[in-house]
Formats: sequence, structure tokens, C-alpha cells
Amino acid sequence: MNLISPIYKLYKAWLKRQIKNGDETRQPPHHIGIILDGNRRFAREKGLDVWMGHQFGAAKINAVLDWCWEAGIKIVTIYSFSTENFSRPLQEVAEIMKIAIQKFEEILTNPKIHSREVRVKAIGRVKDLPKSVQESITRAEEATKHYDKHYLNVAIGYGGRAELVDAFRNIASLIEEGQIEPDEVTEKTVEQFLYTSGIPDPDLIIRTSGEERLSGFLLWQSAYSELYFADVFWPEFREIDLLRAIRTYQHRKRRFGS
Repeated sequence: MNLISPIYKLYKAWLKRQIKNGDETRQPPHHIGIILDGNRRFAREKGLDVWMGHQFGAAKINAVLDWCWEAGIKIVTIYSFSTENFSRPLQEVAEIMKIAIQKFEEILTNPKIHSREVRVKAIGRVKDLPKSVQESITRAEEATKHYDKHYLNVAIGYGGRAELVDAFRNIASLIEEGQIEPDEVTEKTVEQFLYTSGIPDPDLIIRTSGEERLSGFLLWQSAYSELYFADVFWPEFREIDLLRAIRTYQHRKRRFGS
């Protein structure tokens, strides 16, 4: 008999009530960013091959998305693979790319994606990914491009510095072509050329595994995001971990630099 399960359920229900009963100033975040960290350490602790940790991590994504949608969160951005991750062992990168193809292909027939009308978008230097991954991304984006009730952004081949470099290059091209003057460049100009153009900045960013840094995730967009660091590996992330993060967010006073 599992004695933890009833306690877990009661605690989860209590957290949900706290979140639901928040006043107008304590609404759930509109946009959550999640850094999926700890897959490899999870695998090592279990005595598994490193790449298997990524499989467990990928399997966790659907459940976490369900929890986010049920909590009223409209936009979720997940950090799945950085530009720096390309330097990892070839076999590990190859396995991650296989998992990416699998997850993007699943979107085509995932009933929850379509019933909840989730628009899927990959953000990052997608052109640097294997052709097979690019093709799966294109199919997923095409199948969901008309949806607007929820948004899922997958940061893959993503780097915050790379994103800014790409934005600045595009702006420089406009200046060179005479379409804009240098002194006309504003924050809004930069935002138009970010991978997340048209998407509100994240209200809350969660990182798993106990590490307390952003590792280049949404560097521009996270300027005023609330940060929450969960001391649990991503494959072991639970609904109560998400609810705790939301509850903590609701009890913070956002100042936006004022």
C-alpha cells in the first residue's frame, strides 16, 4: 500500500485551491518558460546510458504540458537543445535528434494538441539541425499554424546570444539597405527580429535540477521574468513542483524595474 499517494493528492488539491483562489493581482502566469535540465544526471544516478535520460525527459513533456494547460497557462516555451549542446558526444546528439523527430511527429496525431488548439513553433537556428529534424518541425508547425488558443515554443538549436546576433545582423542589413536609420533602432525594433517575435515575454521561468542560472535561455525576453529553481531532475518533475512554482510566482510583487 502506497501511503504517500493520499498525502500527495491532498497536498496537490490544496495547492490548486491556493492558485485558483488568487485575487486579480495573483493570477497564474500567462507565459512560462521551462529549462529542461537534469536528464543526464538522472540517467547516471539510475545506472543508465546518458541518452536514456533524454528519453525519460521527453516522456515527461506531455504530462507537464497538460498540467500547464489545466492551470490556465496559455504559452509554454521549453528549452530542449542549445547551440552549445552540439558539442556533446556524437551518439548523444544523434539520440537527441531522433527523440526530437519522434516528438514533433507525435504532434501531428496528438489529440490534446488539436483539441486544445496548440500552435507549435520551433525557435532557434533550425537551419543548423539535421534535415530530417527540420522536416518534422515543418510538418508540426504546418499542422498547427491556424491555432491560437495555446502556444508551445520549442527552443531547439537555440542560444540566447545567437538569437541576439541574428537579430542585430538583420537590423544591420536594413540599415545598410537604407530602410532604417541607426537612431531609429529601438527595443521594439530588436524584438521584431527575435525568434519569439509576436510572443509576450515569459512571466515565469522554471529551471529543474537545482542549477540556478539561465544558461542563455531567452536572454532578452527574461529581463523581468520571475525565476524559480526546482531541486529535482527534469524526468522526476511532478505536478506539485509546477504548482509550487506558480504559487511562488503569484506571491511575488513584479516591479518591472520600477
